[in-house]
Amino acid sequence: MKTCSLFIALIAVLADGNVAAERISPIDIGSRRELFVDDLLIGKLDGTNLKLHKPHRLRRMPRRPFGHYATVLQDAGKLRLYYRGDKVPGAHWRNGWGKYHEGEVTLYAESNDGGINWTEPKLGLHKVPKIPRGNFGGRMSRDTFPVTHNFTPFIDTRPGVPATERYKALGGGRYPPENWGGWKTPNERAKLRAKYGPGGLKAFVSADGLRWRLLKKKPVLAENLGSFDSQNGAFWSEAEKQYVCYFRWFDKGRRAIRRSTSKDFLVWTKPVDMQANMPGEHLYTSCTQPYFRAPHIYIALPTRFQASKGAITDIAFMATRPGSNRYHRHFKEAFIRPGLGPSGWGNRANYITLNAVQTSPTEMSMFMYGGGHYVLRLDGFISVNAGFEKGEFLTKPLKFSGTRLEFNYSTSGAGQIRVELQNTTGQPIPGYALEDCDPIKGDAIAGHATWKENSNLSSLAGKPIRLRFVMNEADLYSIRFTPEKH
Repeated sequence: MKTCSLFIALIAVLADGNVAAERISPIDIGSRRELFVDDLLIGKLDGTNLKLHKPHRLRRMPRRPFGHYATVLQDAGKLRLYYRGDKVPGAHWRNGWGKYHEGEVTLYAESNDGGINWTEPKLGLHKVPKIPRGNFGGRMSRDTFPVTHNFTPFIDTRPGVPATERYKALGGGRYPPENWGGWKTPNERAKLRAKYGPGGLKAFVSADGLRWRLLKKKPVLAENLGSFDSQNGAFWSEAEKQYVCYFRWFDKGRRAIRRSTSKDFLVWTKPVDMQANMPGEHLYTSCTQPYFRAPHIYIALPTRFQASKGAITDIAFMATRPGSNRYHRHFKEAFIRPGLGPSGWGNRANYITLNAVQTSPTEMSMFMYGGGHYVLRLDGFISVNAGFEKGEFLTKPLKFSGTRLEFNYSTSGAGQIRVELQNTTGQPIPGYALEDCDPIKGDAIAGHATWKENSNLSSLAGKPIRLRFVMNEADLYSIRFTPEKH
């Protein structure tokens, strides 16, 4: 009888989700902003769900520059745009693979109003023949085959980086094999190799983002490591204390993503294959980047390529964490569709520009090949959403530093949010129970929770807790614990 009682007690313990939660090591988020783009904090959704929000496309403005494999950098209140131009647009491989790509140049434009209007300064750095109408941009780069095919810069935020190397870039490609059908003449591949050297990604640095110098003659990532014939983005990761590059390769015939890291931008580690593709899915570019409001989260806006359906492309949304070999995809469907009209439904018509950038106090912008400009609220990729009926969202156990709970939220006029702080066994913490929480209504990028007009959580900092949100007609986009006067 005693043994039976012990067995029944054990079953009761195992069935108790609160006891199980108590045994989970709490996630220490410190004062970092956390979005719901992966499952790090998501404990239980009861009457709530995750919602993928679609960016809003703005009316197209005249003279908005565009080109393949573009990069936008937010730099001291100005947007810098780098993109590819072609001396002979539309002549794809008409005169052979090499002749086509030798005609590519890197162009430059800038905007001082969040990407609404752009100027193409005449930099006068290189003597380049007149670019055909439609390829607007400053003449920034001479023919540096094949680097100008996908020249991709970034601003190096590494502490102590020399001023002469504040801007860095990777660019280059891989020569197709000799038996590839795109060669115009025999031995074209060998001739290009003899003229330009081996393929792969080459490293460049600049003091002003306009005048570039080659950091090393040989490629820093050899051509046998990837395909490289689309955009390959690198950045300094403060979370990892090293440079990170996400680049393209062919994985058994499908376009996929690899990752490599470096301490000095010259010597790179053996690539790691990223787990991202759905079965049979091609991801043409990854556009992986640290999210500017939470750089410990890398977001990705890959181009999905329909290889068997006329090469139609659209944009997906993924996220990964520093050091991970996989992308998290709450949603497998398109983040940005090709849209109304024929322009988005052509061969390779949709490529998002690398980097989402903040363009107002409440919004960020994403730019598309073809001149599209999309806006989305800050942190607004994925929310915890509640509809008409009341629902709940419970986080996993976590620890924090700070004194106030800040969150990005939106409610309808009839909706509201309340939040309860619990211990890891699910019991409300005195003073922070649901009935103590002042109802939260409205729309705010940085709202704060209060309990009977008290927002001070300093007594709970460093202790394991869980957050229980009870909400209706509301979206929760991100959370963060901040100092009292943040």
